Amino acid sequence: MPESVMVFSPSPQLTVTIEQVGDEEEIHLHAGGQGVWVARMIKSLGVRVVLCSAFGDETGRVVRNLILDEGLEVGAIDVAARNGAYVHDRRDGTRNEIAQAPGQPLSRHDQDELYNVALAEGLRADVAMLAGVADPQVLPPDVYRRLAGDLRRNGTKVVADLSGDYLTAVLEGGVDVLKVSHEEVLRDGRATEETIPGLVAAMHRLREEGAGAVVLSRAEHPALVLIGDEVRQVELPRLEPADHRGAGDSMTAGVAAMLARGRELEEAIRTGAAAGALNVTRHGLGTGRADVIAQFTTRVELTPLPGASAAAPPAEQRGGHTSPEQLAEKVKRS
Repeated sequence: MPESVMVFSPSPQLTVTIEQVGDEEEIHLHAGGQGVWVARMIKSLGVRVVLCSAFGDETGRVVRNLILDEGLEVGAIDVAARNGAYVHDRRDGTRNEIAQAPGQPLSRHDQDELYNVALAEGLRADVAMLAGVADPQVLPPDVYRRLAGDLRRNGTKVVADLSGDYLTAVLEGGVDVLKVSHEEVLRDGRATEETIPGLVAAMHRLREEGAGAVVLSRAEHPALVLIGDEVRQVELPRLEPADHRGAGDSMTAGVAAMLARGRELEEAIRTGAAAGALNVTRHGLGTGRADVIAQFTTRVELTPLPGASAAAPPAEQRGGHTSPEQLAEKVKRS
C-alpha cells in the first residue's frame, strides 16, 4: 500500500469569507478547521490522507461535500450534532469575524463510532495526526489519550498539534512528535516566560510528559526543535506574509507526510518548516505546491542552539520532578 496519514479531525467547520476583488464582492465557502487544513497540505505533498470526522445538520452536510469536492478521502460518521461555522469579512484586507456558531457536543454513541473509525483508519496508516477541536464541548480530551495510546501500541506513529487539556491528555497516551506554539505553552502555564530559556525548559518538560520530539513554533521568529537532548533552531529565508494563519498547520502536515514516507525526522521537520513558510505567502490555508515546497526545503537549516541542550534534566529527575522554572534556570546558567 502507498504511504498514508490518518488525520483525526472530530468536527470540521464551515468557513464563509467575504472578499473584495476590484469593485466586486465575492463570497467564498470552504471546509475549515485545523484537521482540514492539515489534510489539504498532506494531499498537496502527494501523500494519501484520510480525514476522520463527524458531520451533522446543515453545516455538516455542506462541509462534507466541500471536503469531498477537494478530493480528500473521508472516514465519516453521520451525527445529529451540528458542525461549527464562522463568517469572516476580509474586504478591508484584514480578517474580521462577523459571526461564529460553535459545534455541538457528540453523544456518547457518536463518540464511540468516531473512535472506532479513527482507530481502524489509523492502524492502516503509517502516521496518525491528531488535530484539535475548535469547540471544546464537541469531544472530551480523554478520547485523545486513548486514541494516541492505542495507535502507538500497535505500531502507528502519532503526530499531534494540540493545547490545553487536549495536550495533557495526548501526552499521557504518548506521541512521537508534538507540534505546539509558544503562545500555547505560555497560555497553558507550561512556560513561565517568553524567552528562549523559558521555552526550551517547557519543551524538555513536554518530552518528560510523553512527547518523543517537540517542535515549537514562534510566530515570525525561528521555530525551536527538541530531538533527543539537542535543541535546534529552524533557519529559513524571510518572506513577506499574505496571511499568517495556517503556517503551523502546514508545518505539522509536512512533518506527518514525510514521516509517512519513511524519511528521517530532521528531513520531515525541514519539509514542514518549508510548507509553513510558503503557506503564509498565500491566502488559502493549507495550500501549496509540492515541487515548490521541495525546492524551498533545500533552503531550510536546523542549527544547534548553543547551551540549550544543557536544559535537559538529569536522568534520575525525569518523570515529573523537575519544574519548568528549574529547567529554565539551568539554561540561563549554561
